[in-house]
Amino acid sequence: MTNLILVGQVAGAFGVRGEVKITAFTESPANLLSYKTLKRQDGSPGLTLTSGRVHKGQVIGRAKEVATREEAEALRGLKLFIPRETLPQPDEDEFYLTDLIGLAAVSPEGAAVGRIKSVQNFGAGDLLEIEPPAGPTWWLPFTRDCVPEVDLAGCKVVVARPDEVGDEEPGAS
Repeated sequence: MTNLILVGQVAGAFGVRGEVKITAFTESPANLLSYKTLKRQDGSPGLTLTSGRVHKGQVIGRAKEVATREEAEALRGLKLFIPRETLPQPDEDEFYLTDLIGLAAVSPEGAAVGRIKSVQNFGAGDLLEIEPPAGPTWWLPFTRDCVPEVDLAGCKVVVARPDEVGDEEPGAS
């Protein structure tokens, strides 16, 4: 199966004429419109956008597979993907955030810290969710200070844990 990248999720219907509201996970929501054919996680056809526009940070679009408001609403929660090969190659020293997931997180001294479980943005910037070998996950701002090096070829990310996060295990006295 081809390598798929999550680019959006159906948020429900828009209006009464069968338009679909999609939350985009791309840098610019309008990028979804250029992909046209969006797939389900298993690679099967999801939605084929025939037209659309950006409205309040979401994509409002018409899809070949949707004719009514009820059909659009029934798709709520559908995750939408595109094949990795449809994305342009990143420039040197650039990468896609999805490429960070699963990489080893190491200290500046090279000690294992854990692995990157997810990359999220709750509105104040990108955050890496670090899953240590034991204990709960913790969050790290994805900034140059906290993440001085990303080594995709070496499958690792150097992380500098801020003092605010602390080095003790949660619950330790």
